[in-house]
Amino acid sequence: MALKAHSRSLEELDGQRWPDPPQDTTYMVKNVYELRRRPIGTLEPHELARLIGQDVGLPWLLPLAVEILRDTAPRQAAGGWYDDDLLYAVVTRGSEAWAEVPDSARKFKEVVGTLVDLSRELQRKVDALLCGWAEARSG
Repeated sequence: MALKAHSRSLEELDGQRWPDPPQDTTYMVKNVYELRRRPIGTLEPHELARLIGQDVGLPWLLPLAVEILRDTAPRQAAGGWYDDDLLYAVVTRGSEAWAEVPDSARKFKEVVGTLVDLSRELQRKVDALLCGWAEARSG
């Protein structure tokens, strides 16, 4: 992903300025609206997980998330702490979202190949995503 994109917000990148959220909306909705206005390079992994989990800004956030996961995977593989929330958000996005970012999908496949000791549930999600990609290529 171009570093220039890191200094821009999702509103700038997608060209859509969302109005302020309704007053009586949930904290999560308010937070998503707020996060869309921040430069994506300033978003923490849990904030990326929140936006990705809500299918917001996927063409820009999936590549950024893959960069973060690629950087943290070696520490996880060595027995260090790992942010499962971001991995879960990324791995549960549909094939259509990944089709928009094929280079990131390739990198993500490499990253998940290095991960060890995932929870059973998360490993099932990873396997399902990779299986779906393989079926899409062969079908």
